[in-house]
Amino acid sequence: MTAPVPRQRTLPAAESGQAHAAPPNGGSAEDTSEAGATVPRTAGHTEDDDDTRNETTSTAPTHLTLLLIEDDPAGLPIVPDLLDQTGKPIRVRTARNLTEAERLLTDDVHCILLDLALPVPGSRTGSGGGNNDNSDNGGAGDDELAALKHVLELAPRHAVLALTASGDAERGAEAVRVGAQDYLFRDELDGRLLSRAIRYAVERKRSDTAERRLAEGRLRAQENARLERGLLPTPLLDGSPLHFAARYRPGRSRALLGGDFYDVVRTPDGTVHAMIGDVCGHGPDEAALGVELRIAWRALTLAGLCGDELLGTLQQVLEHERADDEIFATLCAVDISPDGRRAGLCLAGHPSPLLARPGRPAQLLPYDNNGPALGLLPGARWPRTEVELGTEWSLMLYTDGLIEGRVGDSGERLGQDGMVGMVHRQLTDGLRGEELLRAAVNEVRDLNGGELTDDVAVLLLDRVPPQRP
Repeated sequence: MTAPVPRQRTLPAAESGQAHAAPPNGGSAEDTSEAGATVPRTAGHTEDDDDTRNETTSTAPTHLTLLLIEDDPAGLPIVPDLLDQTGKPIRVRTARNLTEAERLLTDDVHCILLDLALPVPGSRTGSGGGNNDNSDNGGAGDDELAALKHVLELAPRHAVLALTASGDAERGAEAVRVGAQDYLFRDELDGRLLSRAIRYAVERKRSDTAERRLAEGRLRAQENARLERGLLPTPLLDGSPLHFAARYRPGRSRALLGGDFYDVVRTPDGTVHAMIGDVCGHGPDEAALGVELRIAWRALTLAGLCGDELLGTLQQVLEHERADDEIFATLCAVDISPDGRRAGLCLAGHPSPLLARPGRPAQLLPYDNNGPALGLLPGARWPRTEVELGTEWSLMLYTDGLIEGRVGDSGERLGQDGMVGMVHRQLTDGLRGEELLRAAVNEVRDLNGGELTDDVAVLLLDRVPPQRP
């Protein structure tokens, strides 16, 4: 979905409420009021837009801008004399009501000074303009802070100062509790006090926003870690002599999760079951479906299912959980006998594992009985192929992200043959376990000339007989 683009609108001096205010440096009113400046409207902006705005003002602004929301701007004669900490004039934009304020609230506004007695559209009020001497009567119906709540909803990322009658500290404190950065008394106001309050409010809002983002980042990291633990499980291999290693790299930028999934468990009879799969697509929905399939596979395996019966049940899970009938998943499952010398192989539209043994070239396991991917054909079957492994071996299961990368400028894909040759060379160089998988993924990425666009998952099972004394 395309992000909304703010419309550009030119604000004349009369609309900005500055035509009557003389600038403190003796210049023209046009200089102070920013007349003729082109500013983007923020009506209909999204929270993402607010975050972006905050990022652009994360450092101290070079020129502060104040939006004064007051139905009688002439009642605050000190406003045109505001200076920032460097001695530069603080730009002032005035709005006589909330409707006009919404129109003038643009990206260059840093702080809002709001009269709490300002009427809210649609409410009954007795102020009707003037110098707001009746500001302590409430400004909008029964809710004395209705105007403030409206502004906070309209501008959740802006600093807000509340203006109230002298002695009405209780109302001012309530305004801060609701969300304002500070409150000021109207008849005790002077230019120096207001300038300092504006700077303080802007910095406090920036600090609050940074703290909020830090907390949100921590929560997001915790959530991602929990999801990652579900996608990248701890293998259940207690009692098995096999060594396990895995490597995972999502294809999405800055993502922790992808559509690839894998798992390894040892059942009570000593059989080691390993699985790797790939849900079509790379988004969060595919990642979630991959987690569901992995958990279902582990539960079904521990319940005693294997081979065609297990894959048929997994297909039912996928059909019930997928968001679209066109979504499918490929899968490779192996079950290794308790003595580690033989294995059963089931393929559901997935690349065949790589088997490496000492003194022999690395090779792919037989894939003639490769069945269809899960979710493609109702009532499909997945034959189980018996494979001899030997006494010492390495078995590598992988997703197609490892073999579909390009090789240099030729545009050709690495493919399974290229992958087999690469891994054989790395094994010959003495690489094993996690070091081997890391080297394989990094070399595939380097051959591709950059990051891979598809998810990559690789797991390795090694059987090394114990050395005789």
